[in-house]
Amino acid sequence: MKIVVIGGSGLIGSKLVSTLRSKGHEVLAASPDSGVNTITGEGLPEALAGAQVVVDVANSPSFEDAAVLKFFETSGTHLLAAEARAGVGHHVALSIVGTDRVPGSGYLRAKVAQENLIKKSGIPYSILRSTQFFEFIARIAQSAPDDSVHVSNSLFQPILSADVVAALADITLGSPINGTVEVGGPERFRMDDLVRRVLRANGDKREVITDAHARYFGAELSDQSLVAGSGARTGSKRFEDWLKESASQRPAGKAATASVATR
Repeated sequence: MKIVVIGGSGLIGSKLVSTLRSKGHEVLAASPDSGVNTITGEGLPEALAGAQVVVDVANSPSFEDAAVLKFFETSGTHLLAAEARAGVGHHVALSIVGTDRVPGSGYLRAKVAQENLIKKSGIPYSILRSTQFFEFIARIAQSAPDDSVHVSNSLFQPILSADVVAALADITLGSPINGTVEVGGPERFRMDDLVRRVLRANGDKREVITDAHARYFGAELSDQSLVAGSGARTGSKRFEDWLKESASQRPAGKAATASVATR
């Protein structure tokens, strides 16, 4: 089966490409670097020729409200139109748990717009909403300008990116569900506590200040904002195990570098 992974060079995309190839499928890792650009439409007809499944894990280069909305609307419109012309039978997209529960976030509003385009396209589809990745936690504090960082104390259910890839691969190789499913980590934490633990493990001495009004992608959070619902698929890797493994793999004296959140 030919599968095209849009955003195939990113954190999730590259792992998904490797997983699907290991299962014997023909997989094209599509990105602007490989000549496939969903914003301009360049290379899409050639990439999608003969494809049965397209997986979209591309992410916006900017998180600014207007820019991210334009990215997902433009990319989604071009991609879905090209899929319709190519006769693609299954569109798979990675989205975020809480997209429809955090209207104050421009980024999550843009993900809702992306999901709506998929649902209206007429192409059989499956949408996987994931909670945030372990690898993203340190980035929550990355932009703090001084010796302290304000973090929400809302519930948080992070997941290992590899567990997201496993769920995404299963959906990609299955039949379209024409609906949305969720995947989340096996544990729930308070966000401020988790950020505090990750910074400490990374040797980051900044103080984490609990702030119920601290914004996350522009929005205040509640305990229901970012946790998966009942019936969601659950990842296998526990946070403490990941934290220990990450510390053991880091060169001595080198702090961890935060990775981009969602792809």
